[in-house]
Amino acid sequence: MQSPDTPYVNIAAYKFISFDDTAEKRAEFLDICQKNNLRGTVLLTPEGINMFLAGLRHEIDAYLAWLRADARFADIIVKESFSEKQPFTRMLVKLKAEIITMKHPLIKPELGRAPFVEPKELKRWLDQGHDDDGKPVVMVDTRNGFEVDVGTFENTVDYRINKFTEFPKVIEDHKADFEGKTVVTFCTGGIRCEKAAIHMQNIGYDSVYQLEGGILKYFEEVGGAHYTGDCFVFDYRTALSPELKETQTAQCFACRAVVTPREQLSPDYVPGKSCPHCAPKQDAAPEAASAQA
Repeated sequence: MQSPDTPYVNIAAYKFISFDDTAEKRAEFLDICQKNNLRGTVLLTPEGINMFLAGLRHEIDAYLAWLRADARFADIIVKESFSEKQPFTRMLVKLKAEIITMKHPLIKPELGRAPFVEPKELKRWLDQGHDDDGKPVVMVDTRNGFEVDVGTFENTVDYRINKFTEFPKVIEDHKADFEGKTVVTFCTGGIRCEKAAIHMQNIGYDSVYQLEGGILKYFEEVGGAHYTGDCFVFDYRTALSPELKETQTAQCFACRAVVTPREQLSPDYVPGKSCPHCAPKQDAAPEAASAQA
């Protein structure tokens, strides 16, 4: 819930829809965002829109009113969280080929979404250990490995991918592992798991769902039930708790690794310079000293 201490509204939203005038619309998006003092990123693609923006309440509301005046985006669903300060440093509107790069152009979510499960229904499935048809439920994380390390659902399947383009092959290679089970794909806000679920349907998975709204929507509606840790986000906050509050987790400026509060106690953690993941090892010190000499 927003309070006077957290005046900034952070929104995340996307929609898969044919969008063939992205180049013409780019200037309009940039203008309305700048007029309302918003910062963040808007991606305009032929397959739809994706955005992460922050501003004060009236500024965000003005932007959303403008966006929803376009019939294509009238029903766009927005997820909100709140922060003490503006989490973004600049305002960007970019033209891209895909909302999230998967390199599978035949996937067109607007022609038919994969089945989805709402957060409260998923919690009920996880509480009872199976879906309503009695099938075991398996959670599949579609995010990158470093995001998973910050937090994920209990007993989730994590293939330690480095980028989303690796997911299609790895999930196809492991198809036999999920026979007789119901698979629920998930990600931060819903984009990757929506594309993932459609791909899985296309290659023959017969019982696959996407978590509607991703982890952030789950936190908003359910909290942290069946989830361990926090959720990595791509802004200065680094991670949000199940209460959608900023945590003490940080990201190393030098190597971009996630640095937990415990790792921040290490002498190797120097904000803006190094962390335990990238600092020179002790046994490398003599060699370095010799080289300097």
